[in-house]
Amino acid sequence: MNLAAITQTAARLKENVGKVIIGKDETIELMLIALIGSGHILLEDVPGTGKTQLAKALARSLDCSFKRIQFTPDLLPSDISGINYYNQKLSEFEFRPGPLFAHIVLADEINRATPRTQSSLLESMEERQVSIDGETRVLEAPFLVIATQNPVENQGTFPLPEAQLDRFLMKLSIGYPSAEEQLRILKLYQQSDPFEQLLPVVTRAELLEAQKLYQQVRISNDLLQYIVKLIEQTRLHPDVALGVSPRGARAMLTSAQVYAALRGRDYVLPDDIKALAAPVWAHRIMLKARTRSQEHPAHSILGSILAQTPVPTEPKLV
Repeated sequence: MNLAAITQTAARLKENVGKVIIGKDETIELMLIALIGSGHILLEDVPGTGKTQLAKALARSLDCSFKRIQFTPDLLPSDISGINYYNQKLSEFEFRPGPLFAHIVLADEINRATPRTQSSLLESMEERQVSIDGETRVLEAPFLVIATQNPVENQGTFPLPEAQLDRFLMKLSIGYPSAEEQLRILKLYQQSDPFEQLLPVVTRAELLEAQKLYQQVRISNDLLQYIVKLIEQTRLHPDVALGVSPRGARAMLTSAQVYAALRGRDYVLPDDIKALAAPVWAHRIMLKARTRSQEHPAHSILGSILAQTPVPTEPKLV
């Protein structure tokens, strides 16, 4: 197994995106894990932190097609997926593909669209296909949805339902830069916008190869049982109304394999699972009403579960 191909691909992408996004190496790496793992990303943070810029920088670093959809209350499902229209010159119906037919799709401010429009993404995100007028059209690989939303402006928004949240491999937050990072950003943008000079550094073929290679990373039965135990604890926790789903278990398996591959290992460690628990699982946990007022309650619950669950010490690889 040539894991070097994955690490080299990820390193080029991380360096290129880092030319625009300063001081957010961890967030960039998590996005690369989702990209290589063929998973979707939900970016939630306050305005001005660079959510859209980060998504666009990642898309521009790839030699793949990119479409941006600005979600608004009047957006219709057909505006996203496309329509069959009647061509008067040819006297027949033709399909006009929507922006969903791209390799990288930026769903900007996804929670501003109505639930009907939001739900039009469910099939494409899970099955990589779109059904229009009874005909199913397959979306070309790679296919990645990067959605953004603002947690502080709730007026005129429609919260994503649990079914849709569960389809995102990770939910990430960029956060404010430090004073030193803010100074670097100002100096970087003083003369020109570095985004304008950003060029693709990874081809579509290289990305597809990386998306196949990571699956060869081994994980022991002990660690698979460890994942199951952690998930069971989220379902049994007294403050949790709905724990991590089976899809969340598969998401952790995929993320841990890619995480290990990016570190040049062909096997998963318990620390890989611990490091990924919050971004992969926190948004999949539905809390009971009494705990929702706390700050980051899902992260706190996962932290306590990780602390209380015994960790396998000497996994035997299969």
